[in-house]
Amino acid sequence: MLDYALLDALAAVVRHGSFDRAASELNVTPSAVSQRVKLLEERVGSVLVKRGQPCVATTSGALLCRHTERVQLLEAELNGRLPAQPGALVEPWPALRVAVNDDSVGTWFIDAVAPFCVEREMLLDLVIDDQDHTAERIRDGSVQGAVTTQAEPVQGCRSTRLGRMRYLAVCSPAFRAHYFADGVTRESLRHTPCIDFNPKDQLQKRFMRRITRAELDPPLHWIPHVAGFLRACVMGLGWGMCPERMIAAQLASGELVEMAPGKPIDVDLYWQSWRLSIGWLDDFGAVLRKRAAEFLD
Repeated sequence: MLDYALLDALAAVVRHGSFDRAASELNVTPSAVSQRVKLLEERVGSVLVKRGQPCVATTSGALLCRHTERVQLLEAELNGRLPAQPGALVEPWPALRVAVNDDSVGTWFIDAVAPFCVEREMLLDLVIDDQDHTAERIRDGSVQGAVTTQAEPVQGCRSTRLGRMRYLAVCSPAFRAHYFADGVTRESLRHTPCIDFNPKDQLQKRFMRRITRAELDPPLHWIPHVAGFLRACVMGLGWGMCPERMIAAQLASGELVEMAPGKPIDVDLYWQSWRLSIGWLDDFGAVLRKRAAEFLD
């Protein structure tokens, strides 16, 4: 028989990547969390957490985390359906932990899901990661759903296409005149400052490969902030790939210009969530798929 106090400790450590932060959530000491995880590992006979910065689940730990999160959602759904009894404690709002890329959050995702969350009194717990890596979060059991570029379902999950985000290579007019006066070529791209969101961001490399059919290593600015990334392009720090929906106003005003018109990078996005039928999660996915069609191609 599984001990859910131990499972809750494991899930909290994986969710937060830290024994200290897990202890804060559970209102116990880090030592107590460590003891619970260790006891669970002894009972299961397997290491469940790779200790580090951050702590991550092993394969066995991820399976147990997914089970724990599912039980928590099922309990929240059941509590929401039970008639309220006089004097009963008010149950906390259920929370959905979703992995999603920063560009989606900044352009369409919040608009798509906010009405549902307000109506159903659902809390969002967003985990921000690159769209090529969000599937890892559902694979390791730390989220219940993910917006991802991975079409193939993670084991135990289902995958549905949401639509396509279009990215344009843009820079300021002065930047283009200075660095690309003779065109966007292999040589000009090799020596021109580029803006990357973080080391996981492959969009700029994809654009350069498309234009030059070569692997280039230009000077890089690292700006892991959506608004800051966009501002850096406007201010002439470098060029970067920006979501078309996000930069419509800057293109219209002339603050930004396309470097290579007609050569966008299109990114297909999918919604992956647990295959197990859970009312709130299923409803959330259905609304997300419907509303995404209004925002994505």
